[in-house]
Amino acid sequence: MRKAMLFSGFLLAFLGLALPGIQGKVVQRCELVKILRQNSFEGYMGRTVADWVCLVAHESSYNTKAIHDNGSSRDYGIFRINSQYWCDDGKTHGSKNACHMGCSKFLDDSIKDDMQCAKKIAQEAKGLKPWVGWNKHCRGKNLSPYVRGC
Repeated sequence: MRKAMLFSGFLLAFLGLALPGIQGKVVQRCELVKILRQNSFEGYMGRTVADWVCLVAHESSYNTKAIHDNGSSRDYGIFRINSQYWCDDGKTHGSKNACHMGCSKFLDDSIKDDMQCAKKIAQEAKGLKPWVGWNKHCRGKNLSPYVRGC
C-alpha cells in the first residue's frame, strides 16, 4: 500500500513537470501581430498580418508545439508545416524538405524558423492556399478582429 502511494505521488509529480512541456508556448494574439509586423508579413504575397494571425489561430491555436497527424505525414508548429513537402521528421517517406529543416525546429518556443518556412510556402504557392485552416476559416472573410486592439 505504501509503495503504491509513493509511486502515485512520484507519477503525479512527474506528470506535473512533464505535461507543461508538451503544451508548448502559446503566443498571445497581439504578441504574434507584433512579431509578424516586425518580420515583414504585412503585405507579404498580397496578404495582411490579419490573414496570418487567422491562419495561426485555426491551424495551431497559437501553440508552438502543435502537431497534427495526417496519416502519411504530419504538420508541425505554430504554422503547422507539413512534413511531406516542407520539413524532415525522419518518419515521412519521400519528404521533399523544401525548407531544408528538421520538423523539430518548428516545435520550440522560437518561431523564427517557422516564419522563414511559412514565407517560403506562401511564396511557392503564391498565397496561403496550402493551409486548410486559412481556406476554411479566413479566406474571403473580414479578418480585422484578429488584429484589433494590437
